[in-house]
Amino acid sequence: MQKTGAQILIECLLKEKADVVFGYPGGQVIPIFDAIYGSPLHFILSRHEQGAAHMADGYARSTGRVGVCLATSGPGATNLVTGLATAFMDSIPVVAITGQVPTHLIGNDAFQEADITGITRPVTKHNFLVKDIKDLARTIREAFYIASTGRQGPVLVDIPSDVQRAVTEFIWPENIEIRSYKPVQHGHPGQIKKVADAINESKQPVLYTGGGIISSGAYKEVIELAEKADIPVTNTLLSLGSFPQDHRLFLGMLGMHGTCYANNAVQNADLIIAIGARFDDRVTGKVDAFAKKAKIAHIDIDPTSISKSISADIPVVGDAKTVLAELIKNVKKNSHKEWLEAIGKWKKSNPLSYKNDEKLRPQYVIDCITKLTKGEAIVTTEVGQNQMWAAQFYKTNRPRNFISSGGLGTMGYGFPAAIGAKLANPKKQVIDIAGDGSIQMNIQELATAVLNNINVKVIILNNHYLGMVRQWQEFFWGKRYSGVCLMKGSGCPDKCNKPQSKKCFTYVPDFVKIAEAYGAVGLRCKNKKDVISTLRKTLSLNKTVFAEFIVEQEENVFPMVPAGKPLDEVMTSLA
Repeated sequence: MQKTGAQILIECLLKEKADVVFGYPGGQVIPIFDAIYGSPLHFILSRHEQGAAHMADGYARSTGRVGVCLATSGPGATNLVTGLATAFMDSIPVVAITGQVPTHLIGNDAFQEADITGITRPVTKHNFLVKDIKDLARTIREAFYIASTGRQGPVLVDIPSDVQRAVTEFIWPENIEIRSYKPVQHGHPGQIKKVADAINESKQPVLYTGGGIISSGAYKEVIELAEKADIPVTNTLLSLGSFPQDHRLFLGMLGMHGTCYANNAVQNADLIIAIGARFDDRVTGKVDAFAKKAKIAHIDIDPTSISKSISADIPVVGDAKTVLAELIKNVKKNSHKEWLEAIGKWKKSNPLSYKNDEKLRPQYVIDCITKLTKGEAIVTTEVGQNQMWAAQFYKTNRPRNFISSGGLGTMGYGFPAAIGAKLANPKKQVIDIAGDGSIQMNIQELATAVLNNINVKVIILNNHYLGMVRQWQEFFWGKRYSGVCLMKGSGCPDKCNKPQSKKCFTYVPDFVKIAEAYGAVGLRCKNKKDVISTLRKTLSLNKTVFAEFIVEQEENVFPMVPAGKPLDEVMTSLA
């Protein structure tokens, strides 16, 4: 059947089982929007293209399916870049469709022209510029295949408007074969045997698991391996929820704001089995001092990740779920009683905790969220102190229930990601844990949530600061709070470390009024005794809710390993 390029695109998206598309219209995608009109696709109009990209990302992280976003040429396309870079760093499958000026104008500095394939080359797994309508269906098929296989990631397809309007026969390529792209699924049997032998001989092993466990769906295999060989497990930020947090072998998160006992375990281990993790600098601290006593076995589907930061003694290239299934067969049932007893002592001497006094502390709010939701809610985060407190104190035993921007650390990520996650999981409670700085990065998406009846909850931990930078300034820069006070106005003194004095301006904005102005519900809580009731009301309402908690201004995230220091040089308080 003869179809236009725009109609072929919609047919392809439906063939790929895309049900929601997030985006923003513009001159060079009007043919696509005309084809969407009346189609079965559920289109969500964001208020900014960055928001659309994060929504597609949240949709993908919460389901494992490919998220789709759409923007016009020029500034519409470039506004996607931060969202694509966020997905790229965390290996999230997203397909971004952008409009382009007509083919004959490409390279002529035409109105709203940007070389988006060139711009996004460093932040996408692959990208395409489609110049011939006959290539369109195959290109979309390849884009979804590349995004969702191997080490997953975002793929961009740029479609000139004349290609969208051209007409040809629609032929769907049922099978796809890309000559230069052959992701490895099965690890080398000899290498897997070496890992098994190392595990069988180890006295003090640690399993270190990353986002690859979630991408491959290898949760059950990790539990089976850990229990069979009696190995403690630590997660990266992106892997939280992939191992039951109430399990006796769980150590919590590793790294800069990880638990003391996870860091101690790694530093004293004789074997680290890294699975689907890339030894990020926030995890390793000082590379030369990382796990110096340990042999490193590294399992990853991306061969370029192996030995990139930490040299691997036993590399295994392959999909985590497939490799683990083989590894379990070769591992002997074992017990590491003495090793686990030593870790147990570290847990008792340095537990993850906070001061539980009469003050309203952010950790307490997150603790209460866990209690009220029983860890069943999907929690997204913004970036900064709110993100680390959420990682430390929101306890969930389910994969894809904790969603956060790890690699890029994108402020403004959590709220649109929550919208995407809620659309994909309409029956689940979805909560964005935010800081008062981060939430203002994409606050305009309140209109998207309200007008589409998207029932997400935003918990704003308002400490009047860009908190994580302030914390670093307090610890390492002589408490010179430069550029971090969110109450500072033109009449404030240049050198002020004491906001909320009588001379301070009123906090801007009023989050309750902001929520109400958009048609959402705004709530404010200033006292610890009101936290539970405020959260209960927030969770019970079938509406978008902004719930603001005025928390301690100079509360800090502990433990903390200073940047560039070894994992055992941890701060648990200020001296």
